[in-house]
Amino acid sequence: MNPTPAFEASPPGLRVDVKTHEERDITPPNESRTGANETRSTRLFHRICLAVLLILVSASSFSAFYEKWHFREQGARGTDLIAEFDRMIDGTASRPYIYRQLLPNIANSLTRALPVDAISRRVPQRAKDRISAAFNLSSKAYPAQYLILYIATYLFALLASLALYRVCSAANVAEPVALFAAVVFMLLFPLFGVKGGYFFDFPELFFMAVAVWMALKLDWWWIIPVAALGTWNKESFLLFTFALYPLFRRRNSRRNSLLAVGVLAVVCAAVYLPIRLHFAHNPGGTVEWHLKDQIDFYLHPFKLDTWVDRTYDLMFPALSAPIPTMLLIWTVWRGWRLLPRWLRRHAQIAALINIPLFLLFCQPGEFRDLSMLYVSFLLILAFNLQEWFESARPRQAESPAS
Repeated sequence: MNPTPAFEASPPGLRVDVKTHEERDITPPNESRTGANETRSTRLFHRICLAVLLILVSASSFSAFYEKWHFREQGARGTDLIAEFDRMIDGTASRPYIYRQLLPNIANSLTRALPVDAISRRVPQRAKDRISAAFNLSSKAYPAQYLILYIATYLFALLASLALYRVCSAANVAEPVALFAAVVFMLLFPLFGVKGGYFFDFPELFFMAVAVWMALKLDWWWIIPVAALGTWNKESFLLFTFALYPLFRRRNSRRNSLLAVGVLAVVCAAVYLPIRLHFAHNPGGTVEWHLKDQIDFYLHPFKLDTWVDRTYDLMFPALSAPIPTMLLIWTVWRGWRLLPRWLRRHAQIAALINIPLFLLFCQPGEFRDLSMLYVSFLLILAFNLQEWFESARPRQAESPAS
């Protein structure tokens, strides 16, 4: 009599799989291919959702910025005669704004290199009329450069939103929280410009975020081209390189970290000094003194003209008003304890550089001029959100014994 197999002799509730070792190791090819296809499909879906969300939030942020300030040209809201679009393009704007030459140089170079007239002839007349009406191109001395600058500024807004997300992920923030923090920051970004906003703001955010991400994930020399382009866009990137030291120190020796900061500073200086010399005869100066204005502003914080700001075509409380400022301080205070030590050191160095410069040379209440602290505030926001999500996670109740 043949012995009864173990699985037949076992009670129904205790039956186990008694496949041989060889049988267990063999996965049907069709099931394997199906599982791999589902994984690829899921990843593709998540990436598409990520791309769509970042495109929408960057478009919203850029649209609010552009509606608020345009490119400071005459005849539009936010006109600034010393840094208007035409003067930035033809090189006659006042210092220090004229130093921010990355996008104007790109626009001028593309206009010279591309057959603009031939491209214009191929565009349907109806489309040309709609574009011209939307941007009031008929009144502009440099319509081609204006369109190029518009497209480039939005692309930098999109790239900045992606870079912010990647920075949060590199700082070990959970992926959904990292995405949420990047979205919130980009929506807040137009609110930082209370008294001014310029086309070089989005590139500045992008280059700083990319530099921090590279310092966390890559070898330091990958930042060299980013430092050159960042300084070409705005000279303050030179000072921001010193705040990268704690991030380098996390993965490198003290000697190599100091070497990295020194090389990056030299690269930035090599880009900035020729630009400074080229525009040395432009009106204005390297800095504008505003210490007296700052003292007056903080001695009289309840002036009504500093309380309201129009953004997203709505009247918002300005971030420089007392209540929004207190909320920002509260956010920083709550999130500071959650930051790793190396991120706190990065924020401290950035603050030691940026806050004195802000008090001396910047318009009072203009948080846009605290740009070296953008990434630090992003990470403080991200760690606050992560703590909130973790505290809201439902606790699994123990099931009663049956």
